[in-house]
Amino acid sequence: MEVPEVQSTDDSLNKLQEEPSSESAKKVNKVLKPNSKTTPKGSGIVGASKNERKSDTNSSSKEIKSNLTKPTASSASRTTGSLPVTRRSSTGGLPEKQPMLITKRQSTLASEPLRRSLPEIRRSSMSSSIAAKPATKPSVSDIRKSIPTSPVPKTPRTPTSSDSSKQDSSKRTSMRSSQSSVSSVKKVSSLSLDSSGSSSSVRKSVSKASPLSTRSPLVSSGSKSGSLSTSVDRSSSLSGRKKVGTPESRDSRLIMLPQVEVKASDDVRLDLRGHRIRSLNGGLNLSPNLEFVYLRDNLLSALDGIEVLKRVKVLDLSFNDFKGPGFEPLENCKSLQQLYLAGNQITSLKSLPELPNLEFLSVAQNKLKSLSMASQPRLQVLAASKNKISTLKGFPYLPALEHLRVEENPILKMSHLEAASILLVGPTLKKFNDKDLSREEKAIAKRYPSHAALCIQAGWELCRPEQAMDSTFKFLLEQWKEQLPFGYLLEKASIDPPFEEDACYCHFEFVRDSTEGSDSELELKYQWFTGEKTLSNFTPISGANGEVYFPNRNDVGRILKVECIPVLGDTEYPTIFAISSPVSRGTGIPKVIKIDVRGELVEGNSIKGYPEVAWCGGTPGKGVASWLRRRWNSSPVVIPGAEEEEYQLTLDDVGSCLVYMYTPVTEEGAKGEPQYAITDYVKAAPPSVSNLEITGDAVEGNTIKGTGEYFGGKEGPSKFEWLREDKDGEYTLVFTGTNEYTLTKEDIGRRVAFAYIPVNFEGVEGKSLTMLSQMVKPAPPKVTNLKIIGELKEGSKVTVTGIVTGGTEASSRVQWFKTSSSTFESESGLEALSTSKIAKAYRIPLGAVGKYIIAKFTPMTPDGEAGEPAYVISETAIETLPPSLNFLSITGDYSEGGMLTASYGYIGGHEGKSIYNWYLHEFENDPGAPLPEVAGLLQYKIPKDAIGKFISFTCIPVRDDGIVGESRTCVGQERVRPGSPRLLSLQVIGTAVEGTTLNVEKKYWGGEEGKSIYRWFRTSSNGTPDEINGAIASSYTLSVDDIGFFISVSCEPIRSDWARGPIVLSEQVGPIVPGPPTCQSLEFHGSLVEGARLTFNASYSGGVKGDSFYEWFRVKGNGQKEKLNVGEFLDLTFDDVGECVELVYTPVRADGLKGCPKTVVSSPVAPGEPLGLELVMPDCCEGQEVVPETRYFGGREGVGEYIWYRTKTKLSESALIELPDSCDNVDIRGQTLRYTPSLEDVGAYLALYWLPTRSDGECGKPLLSICESPVTPALPIVSNVHVKKLSSSTYFGEGEYFGGYEGASLFSWYRESDDGTLVLIGGANSKTYEVSDEDYNCRLLFGYTPVRSDSVVGELRLSEPSDVIFPELPIIEMLALSGKAVEGEILTAVEVIPKSESQQHVWGKYKKEVRYQWFCSSETGNDNSFEAFASQRSCSYKVRFEDIGRYLRCECIVTDVFGRSSEPANAETASVLPGIPRMDKLEIEGRGFHTNLYAVRGIYSGGKEGKSRIQWLRSMVGSPDLICIPGETGRMYEANVDDVGYRLVAIYTPVRDDGVEGQPVSASTDPISVEPDVLKEVKQKLDLGSVKFEALCDKDRAPKKVPGMGSLERRILEVNKKRVKVVKPGSKTSFPTTEIRGGYAPPFHVELFRNDQHRLRIVVDSENEVDLMVQTRHLRDIIVLVIRGLAQRFNSTSLNTLLKMDS
Repeated sequence: MEVPEVQSTDDSLNKLQEEPSSESAKKVNKVLKPNSKTTPKGSGIVGASKNERKSDTNSSSKEIKSNLTKPTASSASRTTGSLPVTRRSSTGGLPEKQPMLITKRQSTLASEPLRRSLPEIRRSSMSSSIAAKPATKPSVSDIRKSIPTSPVPKTPRTPTSSDSSKQDSSKRTSMRSSQSSVSSVKKVSSLSLDSSGSSSSVRKSVSKASPLSTRSPLVSSGSKSGSLSTSVDRSSSLSGRKKVGTPESRDSRLIMLPQVEVKASDDVRLDLRGHRIRSLNGGLNLSPNLEFVYLRDNLLSALDGIEVLKRVKVLDLSFNDFKGPGFEPLENCKSLQQLYLAGNQITSLKSLPELPNLEFLSVAQNKLKSLSMASQPRLQVLAASKNKISTLKGFPYLPALEHLRVEENPILKMSHLEAASILLVGPTLKKFNDKDLSREEKAIAKRYPSHAALCIQAGWELCRPEQAMDSTFKFLLEQWKEQLPFGYLLEKASIDPPFEEDACYCHFEFVRDSTEGSDSELELKYQWFTGEKTLSNFTPISGANGEVYFPNRNDVGRILKVECIPVLGDTEYPTIFAISSPVSRGTGIPKVIKIDVRGELVEGNSIKGYPEVAWCGGTPGKGVASWLRRRWNSSPVVIPGAEEEEYQLTLDDVGSCLVYMYTPVTEEGAKGEPQYAITDYVKAAPPSVSNLEITGDAVEGNTIKGTGEYFGGKEGPSKFEWLREDKDGEYTLVFTGTNEYTLTKEDIGRRVAFAYIPVNFEGVEGKSLTMLSQMVKPAPPKVTNLKIIGELKEGSKVTVTGIVTGGTEASSRVQWFKTSSSTFESESGLEALSTSKIAKAYRIPLGAVGKYIIAKFTPMTPDGEAGEPAYVISETAIETLPPSLNFLSITGDYSEGGMLTASYGYIGGHEGKSIYNWYLHEFENDPGAPLPEVAGLLQYKIPKDAIGKFISFTCIPVRDDGIVGESRTCVGQERVRPGSPRLLSLQVIGTAVEGTTLNVEKKYWGGEEGKSIYRWFRTSSNGTPDEINGAIASSYTLSVDDIGFFISVSCEPIRSDWARGPIVLSEQVGPIVPGPPTCQSLEFHGSLVEGARLTFNASYSGGVKGDSFYEWFRVKGNGQKEKLNVGEFLDLTFDDVGECVELVYTPVRADGLKGCPKTVVSSPVAPGEPLGLELVMPDCCEGQEVVPETRYFGGREGVGEYIWYRTKTKLSESALIELPDSCDNVDIRGQTLRYTPSLEDVGAYLALYWLPTRSDGECGKPLLSICESPVTPALPIVSNVHVKKLSSSTYFGEGEYFGGYEGASLFSWYRESDDGTLVLIGGANSKTYEVSDEDYNCRLLFGYTPVRSDSVVGELRLSEPSDVIFPELPIIEMLALSGKAVEGEILTAVEVIPKSESQQHVWGKYKKEVRYQWFCSSETGNDNSFEAFASQRSCSYKVRFEDIGRYLRCECIVTDVFGRSSEPANAETASVLPGIPRMDKLEIEGRGFHTNLYAVRGIYSGGKEGKSRIQWLRSMVGSPDLICIPGETGRMYEANVDDVGYRLVAIYTPVRDDGVEGQPVSASTDPISVEPDVLKEVKQKLDLGSVKFEALCDKDRAPKKVPGMGSLERRILEVNKKRVKVVKPGSKTSFPTTEIRGGYAPPFHVELFRNDQHRLRIVVDSENEVDLMVQTRHLRDIIVLVIRGLAQRFNSTSLNTLLKMDS
């Protein structure tokens, strides 16, 4: 593209400054006409790089020299110094003044190629646009039209100025900003033109403060003298136009003018500015190749002929006479990019066609009343300032518009115009009236409904956001009212908020007008559309013609539209529509939109569940399906194994409902809420039978069985028939009633048919089915009725018998087995007892004992054909015989020392531990004595004791199971003979100490020893033995004489029959030493009876006796000893009775040597004879217990005999002895030790007879004693004084008197008041008392003063107070209930009082309280049985949920001040009804941190709760807006970092189980805080201001990828105060690269994933976003909070923007 031609304004600027201000003013007055307009002029300077400037200097100079004549400035202009020149913004914003220094007369111009892409130009230029002020144009007469021959012009005259001031002079020059410049230009270069006619040149320098390149509209000044080039004449024609502007028209800041392409060749550029051209067909050379056409400042009024410019890109038609319409010829200009129509008289743009490449449109300074035009798909800048626009009606669809300018238009008075523009244009709009969009206006725009833009376009007046929904609907309804079906009213037209892959419903609700309309039903047809924004050209969605549509991933961020066509009968009415909000991303949590079950509910059929799932952005996965069976009046039960979508109905399902439950699950693992569908009751199928077969061999004698699979509900009495085939092929019925049939001989050679007629439980018959058997064969050899005959015992012979068919019993074979089981299963587990034999009899061996025997009978024919063997098992296990012996014998030598051996034969099962015993018998037939030492042995060595005796052996057989048999004895044939007498050994036993006794120890053998002869010898030290005289016994006590000698003994054995053996001499013992002092014997002397003296006798040995010790002990029964005495005797006392006495005697030798103590213990001491030692009687008094004093001796005292006698006189001792036998004037009063005298004993004497008795019943002599004085009477007292009520007005007092004989006792009555004060009632001195009026509300007491007959007065005793005397009891006549018997209502009980005067008085004066008790019927609908409420005791009762369907009863009882209660009065309600559902005390439980779990809790009332709805929302503190949390509809909610700073709000809509809804209620939390550990780390990183994090990036985001397959790559996340950057680290082969980089300005935000706590998404704009994964949720929260914290702290980015939330 060529660089546009730039005409310098320095010429005119210098001319204006050369001329004095006064002269300029005069010339202006001459030239300017009153109505002429001043055409604004400005210069745009295009910056270029240094290299470009050097290379283009020559060419630029040549071109300018050939076309322009440079005027010369006067000296006045040279002294003015620098002149400030202002630049204009290309969009007409307020000017920003930039200094322009004019240092030389020669001006320089710069140029740069114009870019084709306007968005980049605009981004680089709009931030600092510069507006310039217009300069005054000279008149036409001042312009020199002749073309000079010399390039150096003459010095022109100084042009006139409109004002002499510098400010006006500066207005004459204007600089205009360029629309097409390169943003990278750092410096504006200038071109210099040399003038040969002037010694000095003007050089203009422009500051590089703005990066924009500027455009320069033509500005020239006229001169009377001096020549201009042809080009100057052209441009001066513009300044010489008669349209000299008014002051209002002089400000061209809002007018867009193009930058002229100066480098383009003449074949593509046409510049005819200011040539007063009136028509495009009048000789203009318009070529189709032209791309840049400048026709500004002409007199054009029509576009005829412009259609040839098919390649034109820039078309400038500013400042002509266009009024419009008539823009249709522009339709051929398809390549047009910039169109300038500013400064015309255009009133409408409706005829402006759609130009597909138009990017810039300037229509400023016209007479437009609206911007209605065709859609411009690529228009980015629309400048429409300084018009008469007063409405937005007809605003076009401009999908790419970024800048909109409507300054100085009447519509600016409209409130929230900027918000309306945002709604009409959409998110592409960046600036409005040359300013960035206001956050407030953007927020307000978001609060309007989606269809607000269409309504604005249609003429709707903008209202408050909260009223916009109703206002826009009324507006649309007004537009549609003429096209709606007759008789119908439209009540609603809306679309639910759409979410990705979630069900989006449209709602078009028509209401029939009851007074009008036809009978036809209204049908609605739908068509869904999608578009980029509200005013876009919506594209129909193929196949989306239902009430619901599921937006896909491509629809996210787009807007949905639904067109509804009402159809009434055959008439289709015009469409109506509804528009949605932008489609939001799905929650990722699927949900079931619709679920149903299809299939016929008949047993055996297959039914299938069809869930319609909204996947909400998640990858569709396989959900969890399950089937449940629900019987009538019971809960559903899971069917095991039924986990597929298809399910086949079974018999168990008949009569039940089936529940199909489906839980959607995405491939990512997110689970949705389970939903279910319930079917009707499953019906039974018609009865039928299948798979009919006959089991069993078709052999004669066999039983065959017909079986089939019944189907069709529960089987009833199905019918079975058996038929036999005849010779003719016909079938005859032979058996019915059962499915089994035994084949007979008649069936041989024929077939049998089995017929199955199915019948269900209701008796309905189905189609019968018949099955034929095989041809019946004759039976092989077979045995039946097999039995085992015989006694089933060990050794018995048994026989097996049976009926053999098809063979002979004689040929058959039998084999015997044994088994431990009582039942026969198979031969494999049997143990054979015999081989197969023909013999049928068998003797049971011992090995079969305890087992069952089995006979295997193999039937056989005589020719050897064998049949199927049959088995028979014994009924019981084989029993054993009783254990017994069949022989018993003894063998061996019957002499002393001989060995006898017993042997026996055992029968009777397995022998156990049989019992063996040997006996010795004095005689052959005596019982004998057992020998225990050889019990259990079969051998016996005959000892000496058995000599002369008979020996027998007894064996008791014992079976292994413990059964004992009959014993058997074998007796030896001869007596035992003795052996020859001899001594086997002889030795002396004892110590060689004086006083000890030596004994002989020998072993004798040889029969019974007789009187063997012993001789003791004393041997001196020289070895000479001397026989000790008299020592011929087997023992010898050593004496003093033996001291120093050796002692030995000899023995001659002699048998009892005087047979002698050899003499044997023992070895010597010694020498003998003296012995210690010893007590040889110790014994008691005396009687061991209580009261006796006990001594002892002791013998001493061991030298001379010294003073020995004696110690007496009492030995108790438990073994404890108690030391009693140390003397030589002991007196026995009562304590010794029953105990033993022990004496310990310690011998002491005279030299003080002590011997061993000797102890002797007595037998228990016997008690003495019982004896009463003393009996003393105390004084006796009436009523006082008499306890006599007794002393007893004689062992332990037992229960003695006591007899009390009463006598009138005191008896002497002799009379006392005869007292038990006397009967005159003597009365027996008691028979115990203690006695209490009564009134009859007063004045008489009491005597006691005592018979002492020992504990063992032994009695002693009796004792008698009599009291010294008669029994005295007691003091008069009274007890049990009480008051008895005889009637309501009469009371009687009585008491029990004691204390002698009663005299004239005194009586009194007292009145006790409430405060306890007792008042004696005067005149009341008898036992009977009549109540008076003064006694009401008081209690009566009876006083009793006892008086004895001898006038002794006792103490006054008062009775207990009587009951309070009170009047008539209050009565409740009736009880009524006020209120409704509805749950939640309050019932109040009201009692009705009788109208009688007494009751009114009682209720008014004595009523204390009224008690209430509420009851509830025990079962629903049963009002017979009621149960009391424990806590409901007030007159009011709030009906509860549990009371629904029950009856309530209130029982009322009145209590007076005296504590009495009336009879209860009852009132009952009708059956309680459920109330309106409501939720009270709703609250949210949770700790308040962003990582916690929160739960909704409240009290529900209003019947049984159904599927109440819960929605979780967020609310910013101080803001009424609520932000819905998608998908959070459960009772629990897990918070995350998105909730930080918000209050969580739960809206609970109670719903009763019958669908009735209550009023929704809400509860909220405190603002959610960051968890302390996370907060600490976040603060540290925010203080740093710049942090880095490591993360993973999933580059493969395919929806069906396998997780964890190596698609994660490492990334570095850099966050600082201004921007976020994601860097891919470098490697050995690559450098680090930045993948995402952006600031915090919207639409920047951070997204979380509720189903993945490790993921986050950073979105910079619609094209730049990245998904990151971190190790933990903790790290993810820190990253998100740091980003949001920096964005809010340093960039003032709202939290809602960062969360991407809409209120």
